Amino acid sequence: MNLQTGKPTVIAHRGACGYLPEHTLEAKAMAHALGADYLEQDLVLTKDDIPVVLHDIHIDTISDVATKFPDRKRPDGRYYALDFTLAEIKTLRASERFNPATGKAVFSGRFPVGKGAFEIPTLEEEIQLIQGLNKSTGRTAGIYPELKSPEWHRQQGHDISKIVLPILSRYGYATKADLCYLQCFEQKEVVRLRTELGWKGRLVMLIDDVPKGDDGTDYLALHTAQGLSELAKVADGIGPALTSVFHENGKPTDLIKLAHSAGLIVHPYTHRVDSLPKYVKSSNELLHKLFSDAKSDGIFSDFCDTVVRYLAKTR
Repeated sequence: MNLQTGKPTVIAHRGACGYLPEHTLEAKAMAHALGADYLEQDLVLTKDDIPVVLHDIHIDTISDVATKFPDRKRPDGRYYALDFTLAEIKTLRASERFNPATGKAVFSGRFPVGKGAFEIPTLEEEIQLIQGLNKSTGRTAGIYPELKSPEWHRQQGHDISKIVLPILSRYGYATKADLCYLQCFEQKEVVRLRTELGWKGRLVMLIDDVPKGDDGTDYLALHTAQGLSELAKVADGIGPALTSVFHENGKPTDLIKLAHSAGLIVHPYTHRVDSLPKYVKSSNELLHKLFSDAKSDGIFSDFCDTVVRYLAKTR
């Protein structure tokens, strides 16, 4: 729950990405204006070790990199943020997410692909924007950074966690009293953050809807009382996929109940008005199931305004 309002926490998934290209500063400004409690930042590193806000380690699904740097792809045909300096990344035009093979938008009804003058922001640029809006509007939103693929980054010779934590601390995000949740899909890294690296802020273990992660994380174990009890020694909460929260018929699973019994909060992902599960007919029906039936503590949403309006009417 949001400690300030007593209502479930509304997290703007990649900003207001239902309306503007994901993770752009414009999408974050809109999410702030729409009333989200927290704004999410997915973080990857550039070649010169600057954290930038991108959903994954590739940049060919949200930018014109293939046009501007056609010879910079790796043998797998993909373009990686880690192969470009920040100066080079700043020459790219960010876009609505698209399939690089076809050029077609992943969500056809959203912002037009290739339109607008958007950039890929750094973590610091985004924090400065959010903190500036907090001051100028008088409404405080928190941040919800995710460390993307830390094991892969280390294999490439870069330690994203060691780079990001000092930046968060410098901007006032260092303890559980601060409006920041740090999240990661890799369990070993979550443990490392709390122990070896000494992160004292709020920490969330993300749970993918597959049995095992590329780093070896056993996601199935994190659906059990024993696994969640062990996780609670280092983490404050979990972020499971909606497929882990509800059965195919729409009935809640035991995951949230088990997590609460272990003392963990639960912030599932992702609420999308334009991509609802088959077991509901409307956004409000999904939100009712999530908050009233499953007792979720919050939700990641591409359309944070719809969640804000729902909670204003029902809570």
